[in-house]
Amino acid sequence: MKKRLVVYKRSDEPPVSSTNSSFTVRNVRYGECLKNHAASMGGYAVDGCREFLASGEEGTDEAVTCAACGCHRNFHRRVVETEARLSYRY
Repeated sequence: MKKRLVVYKRSDEPPVSSTNSSFTVRNVRYGECLKNHAASMGGYAVDGCREFLASGEEGTDEAVTCAACGCHRNFHRRVVETEARLSYRY
Protein backbone atom coordinates (compact mmCIF):
# COMPACT_ATOMS: atom_id res chain seq x y z
CA MET A 1 0.00 0.00 0.00
CA LYS A 2 1.44 3.34 -1.02
CA LYS A 3 1.23 5.96 1.77
CA ARG A 4 0.37 9.57 1.19
CA LEU A 5 2.01 11.23 4.13
CA VAL A 6 0.92 14.87 4.42
CA VAL A 7 -1.50 17.32 2.85
CA TYR A 8 0.05 20.73 2.16
CA LYS A 9 -1.54 23.97 1.11
CA ARG A 10 0.63 26.89 0.10
CA SER A 11 -0.41 30.53 0.30
CA ASP A 12 1.89 33.25 -1.03
CA GLU A 13 0.97 36.84 -0.47
CA PRO A 14 2.17 39.09 -3.30
CA PRO A 15 5.20 41.21 -2.41
CA VAL A 16 4.77 44.91 -1.71
CA SER A 17 6.30 47.20 -4.32
CA SER A 18 9.30 48.48 -2.38
CA THR A 19 12.98 47.67 -2.17
CA ASN A 20 12.39 45.27 0.72
CA SER A 21 9.36 43.04 0.55
CA SER A 22 8.19 39.92 2.30
CA PHE A 23 5.69 37.15 1.80
CA THR A 24 4.31 34.41 4.00
CA VAL A 25 4.35 30.70 3.25
CA ARG A 26 1.78 28.61 5.12
CA ASN A 27 2.01 24.84 5.22
CA VAL A 28 -1.00 22.98 6.58
CA ARG A 29 -0.79 19.37 7.70
CA TYR A 30 -3.17 17.19 9.67
CA GLY A 31 -1.93 15.24 12.69
CA GLU A 32 -3.54 12.68 15.00
CA CYS A 33 -7.24 11.79 14.87
CA LEU A 34 -9.34 13.29 17.67
CA LYS A 35 -12.68 11.61 16.90
CA ASN A 36 -14.39 10.30 20.03
CA HIS A 37 -15.71 6.86 19.08
CA ALA A 38 -17.40 6.31 22.46
CA ALA A 39 -19.37 9.58 22.58
CA SER A 40 -22.74 7.85 22.12
CA MET A 41 -22.08 5.77 25.26
CA GLY A 42 -20.89 8.75 27.32
CA GLY A 43 -17.25 7.72 27.26
CA TYR A 44 -14.08 8.83 25.55
CA ALA A 45 -12.05 6.64 23.20
CA VAL A 46 -9.88 7.56 20.22
CA ASP A 47 -8.65 5.10 17.60
CA GLY A 48 -4.93 5.93 17.79
CA CYS A 49 -4.49 7.14 14.20
CA ARG A 50 -1.32 9.25 14.35
CA GLU A 51 -1.49 11.18 11.06
CA PHE A 52 -3.92 11.90 8.24
CA LEU A 53 -3.31 9.89 5.06
CA ALA A 54 -5.51 10.88 2.12
CA SER A 55 -7.47 8.02 0.54
CA GLY A 56 -7.56 9.58 -2.93
CA GLU A 57 -6.01 12.15 -5.20
CA GLU A 58 -6.30 15.88 -4.47
CA GLY A 59 -9.58 17.31 -5.76
CA THR A 60 -11.62 14.11 -5.30
CA ASP A 61 -14.08 13.22 -2.53
CA GLU A 62 -11.68 10.57 -1.21
CA ALA A 63 -8.99 13.23 -0.60
CA VAL A 64 -10.70 14.30 2.64
CA THR A 65 -11.10 10.75 4.02
CA CYS A 66 -8.25 9.21 6.03
CA ALA A 67 -6.96 5.93 4.60
CA ALA A 68 -5.75 4.78 8.03
CA CYS A 69 -8.87 5.31 10.17
CA GLY A 70 -11.68 6.19 7.72
CA CYS A 71 -12.52 9.49 9.45
CA HIS A 72 -13.04 12.84 7.73
CA ARG A 73 -10.05 15.19 7.67
CA ASN A 74 -11.83 17.61 10.07
CA PHE A 75 -11.42 15.09 12.92
CA HIS A 76 -7.63 15.32 12.63
CA ARG A 77 -5.65 18.01 14.45
CA ARG A 78 -4.78 20.85 12.06
CA VAL A 79 -1.17 22.04 12.28
CA VAL A 80 -0.29 25.31 10.49
CA GLU A 81 3.36 26.08 9.94
CA THR A 82 3.94 29.71 8.93
CA GLU A 83 7.19 31.02 7.58
CA ALA A 84 7.88 34.66 6.67
CA ARG A 85 10.40 35.24 3.93
CA LEU A 86 12.09 38.45 2.95
CA SER A 87 13.05 39.22 -0.61
CA TYR A 88 15.28 42.11 -1.52
CA ARG A 89 15.24 44.04 -4.78
CA TYR A 90 18.26 45.92 -6.01
